Amino acid sequence: MITSKITAKGQLTLPKVIREFLNVDIADRIEFTLLENGKVLITGEKRPARKLFGILKHKKRPNPVSPEEMDLAIKKRRLDRNTI
Repeated sequence: MITSKITAKGQLTLPKVIREFLNVDIADRIEFTLLENGKVLITGEKRPARKLFGILKHKKRPNPVSPEEMDLAIKKRRLDRNTI
């Protein structure tokens, strides 16, 4: 088990092994998702899909998916895969 102490200001230091596992670094953001079972899912915050728009050249699809729909699908998949 890996632990960390909360300071008087409510801050904590993520141990190196956790930072590496989450693939986060200085100035990255961490996302906390409250689960129904009283636990918290901690993930490295990913950029919204809309910020990735246009980085790949591709053919237009007949029924494109909106960035919001992509964000929802990604978040749902992450929750499904990381259910504790």
